[in-house]
Amino acid sequence: AEELALETASMVVTSTNQEVQQQYELYDHYQPARMEVIPPGVDLTNFSPAKKDWTTPRIAEDLNCFLQEPDKPMILTMARPDERKNLEMLVRVYGESEQLQKLANLVLVMGTRDDLRDLPKAQRRIINHILYLIDRYNLYGKVAYPKTHKPDDVPELYRLATSLKGVFINPALTEPFGLTLLEAGATGLPIVATNDGGPRDIIANCKNGLLVDPMDKPAIEHALLRTLTEPEQWTEWSDNGIKGTREHYSWSHHAERYLRDLDDILEHSPAPVLADLPEKSSMRRLPEFDRLIITDLDNTLTGDDDALREFVELIRENDHIGFGIATGRRLDSAMELIKELGLPQPDLIDTDAGTQLHYGENLTPDLSWRKSIDYAWKPQQIRDVLDMQPGFYPQIEEHQSEFKISYEIDTNVSPSITTIKKILREAGLRAKVIMSLGMYLDVIPVRGGSDLSMRHVLWKWGFAPEHVLVSGDSGND
Repeated sequence: AEELALETASMVVTSTNQEVQQQYELYDHYQPARMEVIPPGVDLTNFSPAKKDWTTPRIAEDLNCFLQEPDKPMILTMARPDERKNLEMLVRVYGESEQLQKLANLVLVMGTRDDLRDLPKAQRRIINHILYLIDRYNLYGKVAYPKTHKPDDVPELYRLATSLKGVFINPALTEPFGLTLLEAGATGLPIVATNDGGPRDIIANCKNGLLVDPMDKPAIEHALLRTLTEPEQWTEWSDNGIKGTREHYSWSHHAERYLRDLDDILEHSPAPVLADLPEKSSMRRLPEFDRLIITDLDNTLTGDDDALREFVELIRENDHIGFGIATGRRLDSAMELIKELGLPQPDLIDTDAGTQLHYGENLTPDLSWRKSIDYAWKPQQIRDVLDMQPGFYPQIEEHQSEFKISYEIDTNVSPSITTIKKILREAGLRAKVIMSLGMYLDVIPVRGGSDLSMRHVLWKWGFAPEHVLVSGDSGND
């Protein structure tokens, strides 16, 4: 399903560049030109710099009871006690740095807790080890680790750290996005963050701090010291964070980028089809039915005349049931067989292996479906590639159509289906390959096929999947 989505999409939106590099690049249908990194929109309403009348918040009292010199700058981190958050490394860096201890206090906001014994085992182990490190490095009076805090305390903690000319650090081993970094930046607090995932993009966009290797203790120490000891740089990063977070990570910016990219896609797409059906028609219409039967012709409606007569009677006697045909044949060939079998006129007919849709007595084409499957369709280039493959023999013209290229293949010498798909993909051609009866191969548009055409019909005409019966006998059904 993911490969199909990547192959058919005009654009793939990701949150970070790392998503592109470490996730989507692994897929067979990865196409760099279709990747678009649009930073998520974040609600930063509550995260703003302190106003002129701002006063020291209540949460400061909870911190001060830990600290001998509460007016020192603050090294603030905020994360749940989890091994991936790398909080123990931060305590080691602080505990082994006399300079950091002289310059700043360390504040660890590790969620909320009542009784340590009630925490999950993994969280309890992390906190116990942090307490051990505080004792080992004799950090009493220098490290605060409040038991609880309220949601309203979070922005106030950032403002408090900013007022003290501190720094926010996220030393996590991995960080897919980094919401706390945006919150800190939006209040004017410079950041130091792991060189992984979202933080790379945040600092590249906002230019409000430094990236570090989360396993490199000297690098973490140096980044913190630089932030705390270079006042002009601190002010620049503070101003950049306030501006950059709103410029790059607001909901309005996200929506504008997304709509801009959609406009670009539409600008390079064919003009929209305004209508598929004539305004006036006496034919039966799909919206009149509450059930739908769709069936193949060859080897499905052929071979048992008595059963076929019963089926035709069922259709004629139940005017609430729509009747559809889905076949690999061309339209003219399908209509000949329909007449030969004495079938009623289908209410819809899906031909050429799911690449053509027509409705009713007038065989009105579904132009919106045609427009959809024309996307990225390059039939001549596909023929040029496949005609050169061993064991490939083009079928007669009667079996070819605008959106279907048909071959008979000798599987003893021809490449496998998987290899054929790879050959087309490496040639930059996006198409769907369908094998039937072990010897017939159809190549159709990547957005074509009876499966997708039936989804189109159900969506367009409002049929629930449980109200549709489909029957067929081969691969292209």
